[in-house]
Amino acid sequence: MTQRNQDKIPSLYEKYKDHFFIGAAVNQDTIDSQQELLKKHFNSITAENEMKFEKLQPEEEKFTFAVADKLVSFAKENQKLVRGHTLVWHNQTPDWIFTNKNGSLADRKTVLERMNSHISTVVKRYKDSIYCWDVVNEVIADEGQNLLRESKWLEAIGEDFIDRAFEFAHQADPNALLFYNDYNESHPQKREKIYTLVKGLVDRDVPIHGVGLQAHWNLSGPSYDNIRQAIEKYATLGLQIQLTEMDVSVFDFDDRRKDLTEPTEDMEAIQAERYEGFFNIFREYSDVITGVTFWGAADDYTWLSDFPVKGRKNWPFVFDEKHQPKPSFWKIMQF
Repeated sequence: MTQRNQDKIPSLYEKYKDHFFIGAAVNQDTIDSQQELLKKHFNSITAENEMKFEKLQPEEEKFTFAVADKLVSFAKENQKLVRGHTLVWHNQTPDWIFTNKNGSLADRKTVLERMNSHISTVVKRYKDSIYCWDVVNEVIADEGQNLLRESKWLEAIGEDFIDRAFEFAHQADPNALLFYNDYNESHPQKREKIYTLVKGLVDRDVPIHGVGLQAHWNLSGPSYDNIRQAIEKYATLGLQIQLTEMDVSVFDFDDRRKDLTEPTEDMEAIQAERYEGFFNIFREYSDVITGVTFWGAADDYTWLSDFPVKGRKNWPFVFDEKHQPKPSFWKIMQF
């Protein structure tokens, strides 16, 4: 999209400047291919994958910061905030953290030291550049009675690995805002589990400042009532709330169709109505919501084009594949 065309469109983040920041997930390709769109419409960025453990420290004490540094430099040059994502997660974490040189499982002390070393090195490096971190990501069990999902972190350290991660991050940067981040955050059963986890952290005086609601939603779910109830529930904890990875799939999760090469008119119309409803709620709770980040910027790139159906295209954003505003863009700009 040319700069001239961008100049004719009102800025999304400027429209919301009195409510909350508007962010986008980026990677080393989209930071270039979507550069004008990012400059115009977003005042925060999040690294899609480039700050995850396996990207920054694939081998012990061998850090690879080049791409992450590029993203941070772009943000600085264009006066954008940066959300750090993510320090501790069960995915995209290299196996060396949990094993000894001979392949046996490392003990609790060793794994804690490795966690601390990683968090300390990364958070201190970006101390003046990254204002908040998703410290711990997706530790809640989706189904059943267990609070926590099975993971190598849980197995190696025990349940207090979550507390320790927040403590290590706070030691590395006492000024950074620290978030717990998860998906299906509006489903009633998981909402209660997330609330229980975070309330425990607050009650134990663990340094946590916010709850990240990923907001990977679609045309039929979750319901507006469930979203509103989730926000109100988390707000009682006295923490910030941010929507951290928002996209609105045009397919329900169980829809495995692969025949569409573009969204139908009905899909775009329903998506626009959904975005309007979501942002109406966000503005209603802007006293506790401090940011809304899309998990991408425009439909030319989205992780949903490969998930859950490999190779299928999806169109989950308010800008299309040519970076033009969609009906959903104009809906969320009307207030």
